[in-house]
Amino acid sequence: MPHSSSLSVSNLTFTWPDGDPVFDALSAIFPSGTTGLIGSNGAGKSTLLRLLAGDLAPQHGSITIPGVLGYLRQDIALDPGLPVDSVLAIGSVREALHRIESGTSTEDDFAIVGSGWDVEERALALLDKLGLGSVVGSIEDLDRRVGTLSGGEAMLLALTAQLLAEPDVLLLDEPTNNLDHVARERLYAAVDWYAGVSIVCTHDLELLERVDSIAEVRAERSGISRLRMFGGNFQHYRAVVDAEQNAARASIRDAKNDVRKQERELIDTRIKLDRRLRYGKKMEEQKREPKIVMGQRKRSAQESAGKLRGTHTDRVDDARSSLSTAEELLRDDREIRVDLPATRIHPGQVVATHEDVHIVGPERIALIGPNGSGKTTLLRSLDATGAEVPWKYLPQRLDVFEEDRTVADNVADVAPHATAEQIRGQLARFLFRGSDADAVVRTLSGGERLRAALARILLAEPAPKLLMLDEPTNNLDIASRQHLIDALGTFEGALIIASHDRPFLDAISPTRTIDLGSFTAETTEEPSREESM
Repeated sequence: MPHSSSLSVSNLTFTWPDGDPVFDALSAIFPSGTTGLIGSNGAGKSTLLRLLAGDLAPQHGSITIPGVLGYLRQDIALDPGLPVDSVLAIGSVREALHRIESGTSTEDDFAIVGSGWDVEERALALLDKLGLGSVVGSIEDLDRRVGTLSGGEAMLLALTAQLLAEPDVLLLDEPTNNLDHVARERLYAAVDWYAGVSIVCTHDLELLERVDSIAEVRAERSGISRLRMFGGNFQHYRAVVDAEQNAARASIRDAKNDVRKQERELIDTRIKLDRRLRYGKKMEEQKREPKIVMGQRKRSAQESAGKLRGTHTDRVDDARSSLSTAEELLRDDREIRVDLPATRIHPGQVVATHEDVHIVGPERIALIGPNGSGKTTLLRSLDATGAEVPWKYLPQRLDVFEEDRTVADNVADVAPHATAEQIRGQLARFLFRGSDADAVVRTLSGGERLRAALARILLAEPAPKLLMLDEPTNNLDIASRQHLIDALGTFEGALIIASHDRPFLDAISPTRTIDLGSFTAETTEEPSREESM
């Protein structure tokens, strides 16, 4: 792989055609090594990658790319009818090589081949390095159709195509989405040995722990997104942010105390001035001093009072300004808070029985296995056949709404006996507060859709005692991922979750793991007699 110096962005300004601003005078340097690009859904991460790749043009500023650029887009879709060599962009070179070898070539064929005489061998070596040697292990296999590969294999093939061009800069947008464990490990390895400038937009915590630096895109209240660089991996980034947030909370406490102190002193000053005013008025009424003396005393008192009142007012304003500044440094780390006692499952209670799966009690089952092993099929079968308790199924696409209605309306549809006030009160616990509950579903971001979907299924009547979730963390930013963990932490029923996200599965503490790839079930916690299969 080539060695590059750095990618630089200078005074980059970009606004969407509808006038919605994204970046204003953004400057940054991305060094050699891997940079993890993180931020909330909608903050502008993918937009930044598209600007770097040249898919979008900034209104102002410049981007300096040190050489050849490779770009793997999010959720790339390959034509299943394409041959592998076409995806690798070596099809025309192979055809020219074959004509040269058969003696039917023209001068144009030598120009097409150029220095690529070993292109087939290099392609096969790279495919093997990415773990695709078992499916594309020979020159003949380069003629295979993409449709014969699994989803994970097709994604790794697309990554191979980028790496085969030997880019100096490699941009990856959510590369691990929908990849099984094996495919993820292969992608992690590729990121590790790539030696150029690599920028990886991802919410995959395992991948973020392997990066050399973190770039955080964060939207401000103005709507403009800023970029901040952190040295080290995600764990180091969290340590820095946590320390800053602790300092910000301490600053807020100090600023609030100062505001209260300055407000008390202002009140005390006003009381003293009022007393002086009453005393002066009394002396004037009793005419105990000459009029000229009383006039001078009155003017002097007014000037003194004005200065004193102004000084304390300024101090109060300064204290409030300091408080506002400190509060701006505090991140909005809101958490979902849900109390769902109606979802409780008692030990020994039969929840669902379906062929190979028997659920008893408040089990938390992690459903794992490679792509194509049948995780989604099993969840859909359970959803179709039903369970012995109220249940809800949350598909990957989160298509459980009437898209043109509001969040509140969608929840009201499944909770007909709840009042509007009760629904809004519950939605507030899912972070849909005030007018947020009136947002039309089709306008929501990925994280907001997840929270709305959770609210719709958890607040339904009757309350679900079994939840089946299919890859719920796909496309979720880190904050939304934590919101999901928080919500599931309060759920007292049974869970079946299909996921490739190992840190997420660890966080929800599964009591049982079913690996459909090996057709074995591993129990992480010794079940009681009633809970055994």
